[in-house]
Amino acid sequence: MDDRHQAARLRLEDAVLREPAHLEPDVRAALASRRDVPEDLRALAEKVAREAYRVTDEDVDRLRSRYSEDEIFEAVVSVALGAARDRLDAAWRALEDA
Repeated sequence: MDDRHQAARLRLEDAVLREPAHLEPDVRAALASRRDVPEDLRALAEKVAREAYRVTDEDVDRLRSRYSEDEIFEAVVSVALGAARDRLDAAWRALEDA
């Protein structure tokens, strides 16, 4: 199937995961793939990826002593991007199998 949005999606992924930011690119990539996620970010990463609607102020507050607001934001965006990418890949596979 033709992915007419592939170029734009790849530019977005590059901007979120590889452009200069507050969190290092390797941390953002780990969060997006949910592999080798720093231990203190694991609970938030799993919650954002699976049940983002359940993230609370308390979840974020637990990280504020170690991470800045910008770093927490970048972590959440990286995880959300990875989760969206996983769901898109699953949808493409389902369409190909149909």
